[in-house]
Amino acid sequence: MSWEQLLMRLDQEAELVSRRALFFHQAQGKLRRVLLEHRDCSLLPLIRSAVNEGYQEAVLSTLDQVASVAADPGVAARALACIADVLGCMAKGDGGLRSGPAANQEWAPAFQQLERGNIAEGVKELAKERREWLGRPALLVRAARHYEGAEQILIRQAVMSACRFISVGQEEPPPIGHWVLVECPARIDVSGGWSDTPPITYEHGGAVVDVAILVDGRRPIGARARRIAEPELRLVSASGMLEGEVVLELVCQDLEDLQDYCQPHAPGALLKAAFICTQIVTLASQKPLRTQLLECSGGGFEVHSWSSLPHGSGLGTSSILAGAVMAALYRAAGKSTNAESLIHAVLHLEQVLTTGGGWQDQVGGLVPGIKIGRSKAQLPLKVEVEQIPVLEGFPQTLNKHLLLIYTGKTRLARNMLQDVLRNWYARLPAIVQNADALVSNAEQCAQAFRQGNLPLLGECLTRYWQQKKCMAPGCEPLAVRRMMDALQPYVYGQSLAGAGGGGFLYILTKEPSQKDVIQQILAKTEGLGNFSIHTVEVDTAGFSLQLVGSNPKARGDTGSGGHNRSREGLQQGPGLCALPGNVQTAADSSQPPTLA
Repeated sequence: MSWEQLLMRLDQEAELVSRRALFFHQAQGKLRRVLLEHRDCSLLPLIRSAVNEGYQEAVLSTLDQVASVAADPGVAARALACIADVLGCMAKGDGGLRSGPAANQEWAPAFQQLERGNIAEGVKELAKERREWLGRPALLVRAARHYEGAEQILIRQAVMSACRFISVGQEEPPPIGHWVLVECPARIDVSGGWSDTPPITYEHGGAVVDVAILVDGRRPIGARARRIAEPELRLVSASGMLEGEVVLELVCQDLEDLQDYCQPHAPGALLKAAFICTQIVTLASQKPLRTQLLECSGGGFEVHSWSSLPHGSGLGTSSILAGAVMAALYRAAGKSTNAESLIHAVLHLEQVLTTGGGWQDQVGGLVPGIKIGRSKAQLPLKVEVEQIPVLEGFPQTLNKHLLLIYTGKTRLARNMLQDVLRNWYARLPAIVQNADALVSNAEQCAQAFRQGNLPLLGECLTRYWQQKKCMAPGCEPLAVRRMMDALQPYVYGQSLAGAGGGGFLYILTKEPSQKDVIQQILAKTEGLGNFSIHTVEVDTAGFSLQLVGSNPKARGDTGSGGHNRSREGLQQGPGLCALPGNVQTAADSSQPPTLA
């Protein structure tokens, strides 16, 4: 028989059904290979095709299997993210937004298994509950949210692998009532940001160039801690002083008072999480808080934190503040650590706090000067920092060409983080290419610093801003675009700090000492709203840690936020020599420190 005769007798419907079944059988094998072999291949087209052709159950079953057998939580997290994409596609654009709460109690048993590290059992519980949420689009979208919540648990566990690089020694604690004072610079990210964010940082590898900076001549971030006789925790935090000072005071006397440590907007959440991550307090213990404090420390603790930067500034405030608080608590509790340990400890804290940050902020604020941080595409997650050598006098030159402009708009990076992670897990080709470009641009930026080449540095900065917009569309408000357009002829490069969306704009001017000129230009530009211009200095000293006695001097008593505090009569604190900042002990005075 001829091929034409064969075709006439072929059951074409059955043939198409057979071909479709074969295609999706092969697709299931592709799903396994891509996920288990860590391939940067987008599965979203395959997922959409499976849903359109009615093969979603087979795909879901395969993804369940991959998540259950994955050797590390990173692979399992990506598999759960793919399941969320399947459920989102099944909703066909209805049912509301994917971003939202994932706190329905029906999913709690599955979440609890994942939190305990029982991934296979947790995935089984998720699949069991999922079957009850397939009836209509609104339920499918809510199920997708809960899968993304489960994914975050596994990301947290992957990032927790960084804890093995936290080294803590024992020291003689300061006497009860004596303060440990830590003051930190802010940071600007000059290139590579987003490549430090989990899971990108341990699946792709990251590189970020950061500069530690003084803002208007001051270290804007700090914390102090001391032991007190009463077995309780006294928490005081002050922030947003550019917008008007906001002070929060809390007293925790029971473990129940610390239970909201994982809710970022809860009062004192960062300070509470710091006590847990430094292991001063154990929430799971059967012993009450009072007993724990008396047995381990001979009393309680008082800790104060402050920032003179507004919320959502983009200058790394929360992560640097976390590092300052943990450094102060460690020393007050009679423990010693170093900068490398603090960098990884902040990664741990931010996962506990559920803000899910990367490592660039604490690298920028805890390590002095100009540096590049790197992480490899592997677990455990380890961050390595290289100081970038620059020509003599270049930091002073940079000071004259850098300016900060507060845009008057604030944002929470977490709002952008959800979309970025969703696109990364989908391995959209543009996002994968952009991640490659972020790392390569960071290496070129480091070379521009080594050469002292301001025009090349400006090119890297401008390219970096375009990469940020690719990674997080919508991070450039209209008023900021107007501001940047007005400044374009006068700058080598410019970018919003951090994730963008608001906060501070930093610019590298073509001419030195241009603050007044920039002020005049922006004053004539319509539609900008309230803005302010601030000077920048490269902080080459790093953060400082001081033992300041029971009645320390007021912060800023030298007129420079403590940065130029006299070292006459100061002695190096014991056991903290590995810290890159200044470790000092100051004599008592009659005035307590202020938060301003």
